[in-house]
Amino acid sequence: MGIYGIDAIATIKVFEYFADSNFAGKVVVLVLVLLNCTAMALMWSKFQQIKKALRNNARDEKRINNLPTISDYDNALFTGEGSPYLIICSRAMSAAHRGKQEGKIRMNYVENAIRRALAEVGDSYEAKMYWLATIVSGAPFLGLLGTVWGVMDAFGTMDTGGATIEHLAPGVSGALLTTVTALCVAIPIVFVYNGLLGMTRGAMTKLESFASNLADRIELEMDS
Repeated sequence: MGIYGIDAIATIKVFEYFADSNFAGKVVVLVLVLLNCTAMALMWSKFQQIKKALRNNARDEKRINNLPTISDYDNALFTGEGSPYLIICSRAMSAAHRGKQEGKIRMNYVENAIRRALAEVGDSYEAKMYWLATIVSGAPFLGLLGTVWGVMDAFGTMDTGGATIEHLAPGVSGALLTTVTALCVAIPIVFVYNGLLGMTRGAMTKLESFASNLADRIELEMDS
């Protein structure tokens, strides 16, 4: 029998196990499928968001570094889609101009503005990541709940004359399907989640480095 025939038999068996599940097991499996679809959509959306932010940051960092002095910065010079770097630079330069007194820059104003912008961008980077963490940690428990409930239900319907393997097998196999489904949901997500987490932390490190360099440049070039 070819590999396609084996896959077809396995698929039929899965549907049989689902049919043998009790009501609670069916509900758990359907919830897990829904959570898996939600997690896939979130992961793809987050990957695209961080990838686009990194691309736009690299573009705008070159444009900012090419300015003769940071005093030449103007939001009007940066047309097109913005980036987190521009948000930080715009807030910092606005604070620098507001806090300038007698040729001196009040760097505490600038640093506070940069910290607020960093917190705002950091929140956008990490937005909805907690949902992925919740799905990763919660899916195995849902699967365990469905399995325990299904096994309990299978043993609870035994006749007083004793149980046979033919009597228990359908209910137990249906109950175990919830655990298998939960693991199939959680295992891929945890790898992708950790990858996205590393990607987000790397983006935040670059963001903090840019902000530090920007503060130094403002102090050196504008504080006269």
